[in-house]
Amino acid sequence: MGWTVTAVFFVLYTVVSLLRNDRMLNAGYDLGIFEQAIRAYAHGRAPVVELKGPGFLLLGDHFHPILVLIAPFYRLFPSAVTLLVAQAALMALACFPLTRWAYRAVGPVTGLVVGCGLGASWGLVAGVAKDFHEICFAVPLLAFSVTALGQRRWGTAAAWALPLLFVKEDLGLTLAAIGGYIAWQGLRECRHNSSERCHGSRERRQQSKDRRHEPEDRAHHPVERRRFPVLLGVAVAFLGVAGTAVEILVLLPAMNPRGGFDYWQQMPGEASSPGSLTGLASAGLHVLWPPMKWLLLFMLAAPTAFFGLRSPLTLLCLPTLAWRLLAGNEHYWQPNFHYNAILMPLVFAGLIDVLHRRPDIVPPPGRRKVLAFSAAFTAVTAAVYPLHDLVLPSAWRTPAHVRTAERLLKRIPDGGTVASSNRLAPMLTGRTTVSLVCFGTGPDPAAPTALPAHPPRWVVSDRYDPTVKTPCSVERTHRMLRLYRARGYVQVAEEDGITLLRRR
Repeated sequence: MGWTVTAVFFVLYTVVSLLRNDRMLNAGYDLGIFEQAIRAYAHGRAPVVELKGPGFLLLGDHFHPILVLIAPFYRLFPSAVTLLVAQAALMALACFPLTRWAYRAVGPVTGLVVGCGLGASWGLVAGVAKDFHEICFAVPLLAFSVTALGQRRWGTAAAWALPLLFVKEDLGLTLAAIGGYIAWQGLRECRHNSSERCHGSRERRQQSKDRRHEPEDRAHHPVERRRFPVLLGVAVAFLGVAGTAVEILVLLPAMNPRGGFDYWQQMPGEASSPGSLTGLASAGLHVLWPPMKWLLLFMLAAPTAFFGLRSPLTLLCLPTLAWRLLAGNEHYWQPNFHYNAILMPLVFAGLIDVLHRRPDIVPPPGRRKVLAFSAAFTAVTAAVYPLHDLVLPSAWRTPAHVRTAERLLKRIPDGGTVASSNRLAPMLTGRTTVSLVCFGTGPDPAAPTALPAHPPRWVVSDRYDPTVKTPCSVERTHRMLRLYRARGYVQVAEEDGITLLRRR
């Protein structure tokens, strides 16, 4: 059942991703950025990404060297489609371990509901349907790790979680939480065992001494084995915290053109001292307000009929939720943010854990209602999130505006340099060097007064690009187009709001 569910959702994710890409719903931020990085890896170069700025090394933005694993596939199939298919495969793979665990621990019906519920969950679908992001690697890693945690396979859980350090800098905190969970469960097991099982009875110790033919370390093996989860958990927790600290405080600033970590300013507490009572109160209120954050928490708990909250596995969501709710960026609070994808395996693991280990909370006769609620919630959200594209006739047709863009962009030769608007960029990143049309130079970066230091050969801008605020505001785009024309760029074409300029 596990592989079947995985295969089905891989196909669905791939089709949805490609349909949206064919309708020009992806953008330079972020699909184009990651394609430029992986394209560089594929050719043995450092991941310099012109869409982020001239000579910008992407490892100074976020720490995600795991992206190099896609480079061999991109070398064979150099296209943004390769990234989208890889993301679909990785996201779908998360269904396998949880479906199999639910099937074996609770039953086939639970396995089917959990597998389909996770695959069609709003968090995974939103992550798959929007561009490409490095967290697609974290989703299956967490799914396999949390499954091993639920099955009390501590070493396996730690092994699956360790690569999180190479996915993104904040995921070291999630690794630390996994280590803390392992240590806590190890202590609970030891505490609930009898003194004879934890430390060995006096008679067993005497018998061990009398076994002269056995090595000394083997006589103490049962004790050491019971201490193993605690020691392993502490080591994993330390490695997670230390890894995040090194990445944020050392590695990212060393590779960032500005010499720092770009996302500190998104955290609150600048107006008052973070350590003061006022600062703590402000942070507490910020976690709970505005109401959009309550909607996010509700959406996370509802797929498991709120019973997943009764499992300690759900606590592994806290590191990610903490920085998101504390951040000042409102996009982090919204249910359509791609980072919700890494939380989905954790909440569904909590549901399996409760159904399997807590019959006092959900007795067998009550499972049917819990599973029915979970399936109904998944069906409702699936109708809202992009899986519904599969049944919309308009999603299978290429808009006239997109056909015009494709025709005009063919006039740009391979290997050229292009300044592009956001939505047109991923249509060019596979064969040209692309920067943003609003990039220029001058005393104020927000209001450039001159062309880039290395002017592009081509300039293309879409007046109907919906990303009118970031990364390029309408005002900056218009200013740069005027500068390009004033510096001798000639208009090659202008059709359906798309302007194509070429340097003389």
